[in-house]
Amino acid sequence: MNDDAVAPAIAERALREAERIAEALVFASAQPVSEGFIAERVAKGIDISSVMQRLKADYAMRGVNLVQVDGAWAFRTAADLSFVIRRDDNEARKLSRAALEVLAIIAYHQPVTRAEIEDIRGVQTSKGTLDVLMESGWVRFRGRRRTPGRPVTLGTTRDFLDHFGLEELRDLPGLEELKGAGLLSGRIPANFNVPSPLMSDELTEDEDPITQMDLEELGLLAPGGASDD
Repeated sequence: MNDDAVAPAIAERALREAERIAEALVFASAQPVSEGFIAERVAKGIDISSVMQRLKADYAMRGVNLVQVDGAWAFRTAADLSFVIRRDDNEARKLSRAALEVLAIIAYHQPVTRAEIEDIRGVQTSKGTLDVLMESGWVRFRGRRRTPGRPVTLGTTRDFLDHFGLEELRDLPGLEELKGAGLLSGRIPANFNVPSPLMSDELTEDEDPITQMDLEELGLLAPGGASDD
């Protein structure tokens, strides 16, 4: 083999080895794995995005697919085979209509406060409803709004995206998709619009990060920073 052929062959072997390592890391993880985490464990100079796209293509027609969730990677059952998978022991609690409404508002309007949720729904939102969404792992505290009272802002989590098969928030269904799924009445107001969800997970200009003192105030930490557990 001449020198002109040696370099590409070595590069291809390195790429294949990186694919094997990436595949093993994602398979062994219970949570989606970031490209940065993978990059730290393969040879330097490897294009991780290219590696993951090649793996994604390899798994595209299999019973298990490699999917991207909020910028990280995970193996998931192929969507068309989900009906054959039974998960009775780990079935998530069925959400009430109120919880579904609140979850939808948070997903599309985040960052949003409890008062803003109540304004959109036109009714009060019980703490129990928010607790259910928090316990499911689909909703989290984002920050605190820079307004009087510094209300807590709410947003969705990576687990929310993962559970509903979304790569990112921009994949949430739009108006026509919601109509097609029968989730909106055919007699909705002419000026009704589905809001565009937030595209970034970063705090907005009117949000402050949640501090340890905030967590204590919210009852998520015992005074002094010790967990209630």
